[in-house]
Amino acid sequence: MKRPGVIAVLVFVLAGCGGDGGDKAAVPATSAPGLPFAEAATTPLDPAKAQALQDVLAKIVSRYAANPDDEAASRGVSAAVVTDKWTWSGAAGKDALGTALTPTTSLGVASITKTFVAAEVMLLAKDQKIDLDAPIASYLKNKLTANNATVRQHLAMLSGVPNYLPDDYGRMDKVIKAAPGKHWTPEQALSYDTASVGQPGTYNYSNPSYVLLGMVIEKATGQPLATVLRRDLATPAGLERAAFQDGEKPEPPVAGDKNPVCGPKDDGYLPCRAIASLSAANAGLAADAPTVARWGYELYGGRVIPADLVGQMTKGDGEYGLGTMQFTQRFGIGPAVGHRGEMPDYMSLLVVIPEKRLSIALLFANGNKQIDTAMTDLANALQPLVS
Repeated sequence: MKRPGVIAVLVFVLAGCGGDGGDKAAVPATSAPGLPFAEAATTPLDPAKAQALQDVLAKIVSRYAANPDDEAASRGVSAAVVTDKWTWSGAAGKDALGTALTPTTSLGVASITKTFVAAEVMLLAKDQKIDLDAPIASYLKNKLTANNATVRQHLAMLSGVPNYLPDDYGRMDKVIKAAPGKHWTPEQALSYDTASVGQPGTYNYSNPSYVLLGMVIEKATGQPLATVLRRDLATPAGLERAAFQDGEKPEPPVAGDKNPVCGPKDDGYLPCRAIASLSAANAGLAADAPTVARWGYELYGGRVIPADLVGQMTKGDGEYGLGTMQFTQRFGIGPAVGHRGEMPDYMSLLVVIPEKRLSIALLFANGNKQIDTAMTDLANALQPLVS
């Protein structure tokens, strides 16, 4: 997720009452060969073999020390790998406040949140509580839903709902700076939106689409988004250290940051409650690297939602499926899926290689960097370990 201003993760939800959506169509089956994965391993990787992975993290930090503008560098980095044979996690460097990172340090993971929201929508569609091919306006009435884009189109970034404009973000920055510890409702955030909605069908990365989907989840379940994601996804996947902000607060250790809009206030949220609440449905997740890697293994391994739903999420004509980025051959380790996250304070990348039964999480303690090169280096170091 990208934006030209200071905050790269503000997303907005519509207020609304809507109809009940009519009859809910069942999710059609889509093949997903090789699923489900076997249970994730708990055996640590041999330390001698793990050194090559730790060396990659050390290189990332050393490059930052030599040149903070190096796009493959970070002041602090953590990573984790989950396979069906072994697991590994490591960290190097420091957060923005000078505290050393550990593998269990929670950071903001930004748009990887979308994988949770998409998976929950798929589960609700399976249970016929949501119809993927019904207009989202069947559930929520707002100017962003007036073009009759379907729930599926919102999942696939084909809704015609654009991202927010630079001036919108600038106005919100000012309000957040005045009250960084305030909880913002989606309706309050939406009041700042001036973007024009187009016709559905053309790809356009849209954070507002995922806020709408979060609201659909809440309406379909009658529960807060954080409660639903915890119950249906995080708990079954064993993700104790995932925090769906601001419905949940991350448990220590938590990376410090110096967000220029949040200022010096430390309210326990990443980066502060105002941004966390504005970003809840599209970028509000805070987690450590082992948690993110475990989530990728459980989700795309067909262990937390059925394999046919995974097949739909990972199928797409371009670079995006349903809440899923497609990374085919991008990191030199085979066809891959997952998601990236980006904000001024953090950058994250989740990559899952299904044919290798391999999930990799890479988290940077500062944003606005290109993380792909670092992931490629880590993937190269993994090659002899997963061949």
